[in-house]
Amino acid sequence: MNSIRLEVKTCNQKYPIFIGNGIINKLSKLLKSNSINFNQCLVVADNKVPKNLIKKALKLLPKKQTTTHYFNASEINKNHKSIDKIISILLKKNFNRNDCLIAIGGGITGDVSGFAASVFKRGIKFVNIPTTLLSQVDSSIGGKTGINTKYGKNLIGSFYQPSLVISDINFLKTLPNRELICGYGEILKHALIADKKFFTFLDRNGSKILNLKSPYIEKSIYRSCSIKKKVVESDEKETSLRKTLNFGHSFAHAYEAALGYSKKLNHGEAVILGIKTASKFSVLNKLLKISEFGLIENHLNKLNLPNNINNFFTNNDLNKIMYFMQKDKKNNSKKKINLVLLNKIGHPLYNSQFKEKKISLFLKKELIK
Repeated sequence: MNSIRLEVKTCNQKYPIFIGNGIINKLSKLLKSNSINFNQCLVVADNKVPKNLIKKALKLLPKKQTTTHYFNASEINKNHKSIDKIISILLKKNFNRNDCLIAIGGGITGDVSGFAASVFKRGIKFVNIPTTLLSQVDSSIGGKTGINTKYGKNLIGSFYQPSLVISDINFLKTLPNRELICGYGEILKHALIADKKFFTFLDRNGSKILNLKSPYIEKSIYRSCSIKKKVVESDEKETSLRKTLNFGHSFAHAYEAALGYSKKLNHGEAVILGIKTASKFSVLNKLLKISEFGLIENHLNKLNLPNNINNFFTNNDLNKIMYFMQKDKKNNSKKKINLVLLNKIGHPLYNSQFKEKKISLFLKKELIK
């Protein structure tokens, strides 16, 4: 039950991230030791998390002060209606700004809960207990919250840092392999944009990580969080360096939206597809050496990770994909699309703009292979 502690320091807030096996059992102690006091707390719990694990957490909170709201987490439910339900509970129970909202679930639950916490009375305390590999290495760090609209993914949201993050590896043991692959996509992204040595570690130990073997899984989560922490601390509001965290995401978000956020493709799988697409586009533009691209492609193939967009889309989907790429929140030009690309493994390029036609022609060739 030994835990690893990371501390994130932004301009607005300082907060710890705890990583370890069974550390949910320390919930009460961690709240107290980090000065998170409240008269009331609302626990927003993902329906997909095993009830016995949620009950274990709830037992460590004061019964009279705790309200539980079960949330059916999905991209389709990541919307204003879900926010309204949470805020209605907070209003009905007369929560004040010294009270607390605790999220137990994956990235969607954390995003929705964090956004509700950020807008309720202009902000109440927020504790995130991420239960998926994806949320433990990505969405639980950095303070991005948001919801989807019919125009695209995460177009409405806020930057709102949590007061505490608790990442218990025991939650991961309940996940299907597909969910672990989903989180691995973000771990791989962090290695590709920041640390070639970490990429080499993943290349040697990827199957052990996906099988949750210790100490490989702990080291991967810690290193991945460390990379994101460093980026967020230097650029909290995504004006420069933080844009590199979007590597593969301009494509990924469009892929998800083009499929209507269906179960056919989850976020992490879309990110892996986006990583492959962005890397290949980097080669096409003579930014990335083909030998470096080969290392990435071989890694994806070795672990049998999804990496061919023509397994999910046909040319009939091209206009839809391009529509959502044009709507991406990272764009600042009507005629060009912003992409994060690679110069080499560990060295990303951001603020690269390309004409829609060039991207469309590239994707068209990829779709007919």
